[in-house]
Amino acid sequence: MTIRILPARLANQIAAGEVVERPASVVKELVENSLDSGATRIDIDIEKGGAKLIRIRDNGCGIDKDELGLALSRHATSKIHTLDDLEAIISLGFRGEALASISSVSRLTMTSRPATQEEAWSAYSEGRDMEVKLQPAAHPIGTSVEVLDLFFNTPARRKFLRTEKTEFTHIDELLKRIALSRFDVTFNLRHNGKMIRQYRAAKTEIQLEKRIAAVCGASFVRHMLKIELEHQGLRLHGWITTPEGARSQSDLQYCYVNGRMMRDKLINHAIRQSYETSLRPDQFATYVLFIEIDPHQVDVNVHPAKHEVRFHQARLVHDFIYQALSSALAQSQHIDAPAHSEAAFHQPHSSSQPSPPVQPSDQAVMSEQAMMSEQTAEEDNRLAQPAVAEAGSSPVPQHVYRAVENTPSYPGRSDYASDRSSSGGERSQVRESAPRSEWREAASSSGRSASERGPKPSPSAAEVRAYQRLMQTPDLPSATSEGEQPAQHQTQVPHPEELPLSLEQLGKAVAVVEGEYLLMTSLQGCVLLSLAKAAWLRSRGQLEPQQESLKSQPLLVPLALKISPQEAAALPHYQPLLSRFGIELKARNGTSLMVMGVPQPLRQQNLQNLLPDLLSYVTQIYEQAADELTLGALADWLADYVADRKADYTLSQAIQLIAEIEQLWQGTLPLHDRQFVRPVDFSATIAALKS
Repeated sequence: MTIRILPARLANQIAAGEVVERPASVVKELVENSLDSGATRIDIDIEKGGAKLIRIRDNGCGIDKDELGLALSRHATSKIHTLDDLEAIISLGFRGEALASISSVSRLTMTSRPATQEEAWSAYSEGRDMEVKLQPAAHPIGTSVEVLDLFFNTPARRKFLRTEKTEFTHIDELLKRIALSRFDVTFNLRHNGKMIRQYRAAKTEIQLEKRIAAVCGASFVRHMLKIELEHQGLRLHGWITTPEGARSQSDLQYCYVNGRMMRDKLINHAIRQSYETSLRPDQFATYVLFIEIDPHQVDVNVHPAKHEVRFHQARLVHDFIYQALSSALAQSQHIDAPAHSEAAFHQPHSSSQPSPPVQPSDQAVMSEQAMMSEQTAEEDNRLAQPAVAEAGSSPVPQHVYRAVENTPSYPGRSDYASDRSSSGGERSQVRESAPRSEWREAASSSGRSASERGPKPSPSAAEVRAYQRLMQTPDLPSATSEGEQPAQHQTQVPHPEELPLSLEQLGKAVAVVEGEYLLMTSLQGCVLLSLAKAAWLRSRGQLEPQQESLKSQPLLVPLALKISPQEAAALPHYQPLLSRFGIELKARNGTSLMVMGVPQPLRQQNLQNLLPDLLSYVTQIYEQAADELTLGALADWLADYVADRKADYTLSQAIQLIAEIEQLWQGTLPLHDRQFVRPVDFSATIAALKS
């Protein structure tokens, strides 16, 4: 048997077996290259689950014309040059195999333009001959990589691809993991020309937590605790959930080492060990954790897909993670304090600097604290920030654990009321935690039929005349002395916002304002309509029990779910109610059930997330036994969950949305609801133009 050197094409195809497992592998490699290039916006276009087309476009630094052909060669990279670079890798990619391997099993076109070039150039490579062809192209600063017909020349690999939906699900999950690792980058994901995911760059604490909610769900955010811990060059930060946020599957476990996605056994063992006294064997912890360590102390070149790492001080890292999470759970009073571990933290920690105080990012909370007395503020700080352990009493160094209950509210959180007394600045009352989101509170009245709500009183003729006089009256003169007003102005004229809103129907759409509101005409004047609330109304209208779309549609493959004893006890009580919504469940035994069918509005949802949350909700209602769950309340909850809330509408999309809800609600839209529509007052602008 003769020994030969493998041809370059065959060697690249063999390497592609490790690098390109499925379309999601291609997306991972190309998106990581974009991140390494310094991109702040990445657009991913997918067709046919990635088998037909994968296009990644970024606004990174770009590639010079002279290096485009070299970039498609095997073992060509700009990220490492010497052995010292290999021992301290800080980039996501470094082997230089991805582009060559992908081009060997597809038709690849890479177009790029750096800031130093006035024109862009395109490099084309096809798997058959691997020859690179250069030609000029039009492209902004950045790089686009287009992968056509994946595995077109390797039929044996292509036949192992799953269905289009399955392959795209892997891409969607991959992008979720990447979106959690880089909050400063905007990601847009389209499938077959339709926008599926849009993660905008998070610049504030509120935007950051919105992205977490978009990826992990509202239940994760309701139960999460923020963690920050640093010791001897090791830093751990991120979010974990209390045991109430545990799930029946391990689908919300995200861990990163120096920004790289990880599924490391040592890290997973440390996290499981910290939860071992608080979770049942069939429960899984949920977390988003970031580990930052000196690159010289970790080897990332130990796994073909780079999913595992090797720590030089593995025991130190393991005990560091265990102590951090155990202490966080103990200080939140969910488990007993962990025993001291002498294996890694054998030296007592001492620091001359006190722990930094927690700084709430919510402007309303800050203003509220400013109105409180100094003593109350100090007590709040002591409650919000755990005390630093005394020297020698605990191996855990100084840290900051902050619960997210101190962060501002947003759609998906309903733990704390945002309303405060306008006169006293008193602390708002804590609401009872409920699985429904704030959209329920903003739209609970609109979720019921018009007959249940009762008629909204229309403004009287006297009120309308008073409002008109107010619009034409100049500013009132100031008081002659403090606390004194002229007698002729003591009568309070109602503010236009306080007058009842009476709209018979909506008119013509004029423009989209700030991407989330639609300016429309009406017989009563111009109004501004909330498109987010309109999206909720669309989902709520589709979930009316009398809708034809709520007929159960059998699943091709029934979904098996594990349930708790409490859920098993509540299920027979509410199963007829769930059947009214087309949700067909079949109990197998006391610990699991089968989902046999769901209605059309829920077909596109992630049922593995939706149904456990739904069962948790009905079980909570069942255990409270305070009031019976009604059809309307369940429809409201489902609408909260499935409503597609976009952050940026075009005028055509907004018009289509309004047409859909008008057809669904058949003249019963809540046009009196100020959370949905408000009048626009142009009086100040008109007065300014007249002056």
